[in-house]
Amino acid sequence: MSKVTEASSKVAAQARSGAILTIDIDAVRANYRLLRECVQPAACSAVVKSDAYGLGAAQVAAALHEEGCRHFFVAHLEEGISLRPHVAPDAAIFVLHGPPVGTEGEFTRHGLIPVLNSEPQVAGWRAHAAALDRELDAIVQVDTGMSRMGMSPQEIDGWLADAHFLDGIKVRYIMSHLACADERYHPANAQQLARFLEIRARLPQYPASLANSSGVFLSPDYHFDLVRPGAALYGITPQAGEPNPLRSVVRLQGKVIQTRSINAGDHVGYSCRYTATGPCVVATVSVGYADGWLRSMSNQGVAVIDGVRVPQVGAISMDSITLDVSNIDAGRVAPGQLVDLICPEHPVDAVAAMAHTIGYEVLTNLGGRYFRVYTGLAGLASGAT
Repeated sequence: MSKVTEASSKVAAQARSGAILTIDIDAVRANYRLLRECVQPAACSAVVKSDAYGLGAAQVAAALHEEGCRHFFVAHLEEGISLRPHVAPDAAIFVLHGPPVGTEGEFTRHGLIPVLNSEPQVAGWRAHAAALDRELDAIVQVDTGMSRMGMSPQEIDGWLADAHFLDGIKVRYIMSHLACADERYHPANAQQLARFLEIRARLPQYPASLANSSGVFLSPDYHFDLVRPGAALYGITPQAGEPNPLRSVVRLQGKVIQTRSINAGDHVGYSCRYTATGPCVVATVSVGYADGWLRSMSNQGVAVIDGVRVPQVGAISMDSITLDVSNIDAGRVAPGQLVDLICPEHPVDAVAAMAHTIGYEVLTNLGGRYFRVYTGLAGLASGAT
């Protein structure tokens, strides 16, 4: 396909789409540079699980590799296999959930490194190393109070009592994960740090990793040798109630399908959850909960049109939302016009607050029907993924 034909095809696809999701790769790059500078001399990795929080792991990881990132984290084995072709061989891809039973060979086949979270995972990786007759890299995760994944204190005791526990395994890092780092003064932060330091004192020979996105901003005490930011790369506020030092990455724009004038007493949407108190103009926009626009925002979300906030009224439907656009010029909300649902004036965290959730859920729920435009990614033409 020629470049002209490809460009024409994408213009046509954009015209057919109900909404446009623009992802600013330059902003991701800038956020990574800020994080990296915050933690020097520690290394800064990138968490690109869940398709880089829904924004495109292939595009994000390729750009961050150009910025010098050499450590990438995904959650599942399949995510690691999918990512491997998109980053150079010198980049390490770590799989946070470790090897599902019997899949150790897939890790070495695709050049992936597991995070070992339990004695059975260590045993499986140790046996695989023995079968290959060579040393294999891994991260070992220890639990410091989250009670989710990682080796328990009892398992750590067993590890230290067994001289052959890590036979054939080269430990790249000992890691743990913070539960409350987005709340700067939560006592769990200091408690987990103290427990991690106790474990490190027993295992001083290994590099260490503790801080996630929010942990980066707690203090240098949490940085150790490697930090693992995810949400911060994508512009989510790292510390609740504090200014966001990161650049906004996404812009979501929905298309107006139609407008109508209604009168006092008229209802809008399923279950008649909104009743007009006076004459108003309602615009129907082509984004709904099937696109990840959370239904919990019914009757309380907003959109932004030329800098003016307009309320979302009625229940959010599978494929559409309705806005009160009475104060907007009619030409600006004609069919086909774009309205902002996520933008610098109404960022991801503000959307999350209205949905009674967190920015992570908003981003990872953004659906596959959007026409996607990537800006700031050299060598990649804008278009749908």
